[in-house]
Amino acid sequence: MSTSLNLNKFEEKIKDFLSFLEIEKNVSPNTLRAYKIDLQQIIKFWKNIEKKSLESKESKNILSFDKIIRRYILALFYKKISKATLARKISCLRSFMLFLESFGIKLKLNLKAPRIDKKLPITLSVDEIFYLLDNIKNEDLPTSYPYRDKSIFELIYATGVRCSEIVGIKFCDIDFENKLIKVFGKGKKERIVLFGKKAQDSLKKYLEIERPILLGNTNSSDYLFLNYTGTNLTSRSVQRIFEMFRKFLKIDRKLTPHKIRHSFATHLLSQGVDLRVIQELLGHQTIATTEIYTQVSSAQLAKMCDEKHPLNKFDSLIKI
Repeated sequence: MSTSLNLNKFEEKIKDFLSFLEIEKNVSPNTLRAYKIDLQQIIKFWKNIEKKSLESKESKNILSFDKIIRRYILALFYKKISKATLARKISCLRSFMLFLESFGIKLKLNLKAPRIDKKLPITLSVDEIFYLLDNIKNEDLPTSYPYRDKSIFELIYATGVRCSEIVGIKFCDIDFENKLIKVFGKGKKERIVLFGKKAQDSLKKYLEIERPILLGNTNSSDYLFLNYTGTNLTSRSVQRIFEMFRKFLKIDRKLTPHKIRHSFATHLLSQGVDLRVIQELLGHQTIATTEIYTQVSSAQLAKMCDEKHPLNKFDSLIKI
């Protein structure tokens, strides 16, 4: 089994690795893009090392792959990148090294990812979401397609789908009668999500009023949500829609599709929905990922108890 890897071989195997991730592993486009960038950064770093070695006439001292990676990780520490970013880059390298083993290349490199402090998801309250959906009039929204934009907001909150999932919804994926949608999540894994009458009504308005205009004279599109050219929306377009809604919040804070996904899960949990059901609706691979919402719910409950409990109010009235 080989333990060596030069730069040319490294670049060659990266191409094979990325094809493997896309075709065999069905990773999400975002993961594929991130891993490609991470590995290209290593190539650039490696080339710079070799260039400096040639300039200093030390070309005989060719560094091995493991020494290059150790230098690269050290350089990342000096750049003070976030723990989450560093953990992803190390995860990418680990996956790549496992891939190399299938070709008989076993590298002696023990990579340890930094421990990431789990942050509680930021959510909006039910009142804030209903304020944006029901109190903001269509004519007040700075958009040419208010029915579409409200429908997207409504559907993400109703289903908890990811931004990348909602732009991929096609007509054939929707069962309007039973209010079901088939979505394809990470790794193109299929699942069914549910939506209620409010989201159904919002969708109908968009389909009747704006979608025919968006479709225009172009060929018919299978996708549910379209842009002004008659093609399906991108994730970035959906993010811009939420940035538009953010300006109507009374408190200045970030508003993203993922925060609405977090809000969907937290609000269901607070209403007593089983954690396993929420896991299934969100498309989480393990229950451990979904359990973070129990911490959010507990934190909100503790705050509410502290503010509303009669004993706490009684204490503030007593003067000694």
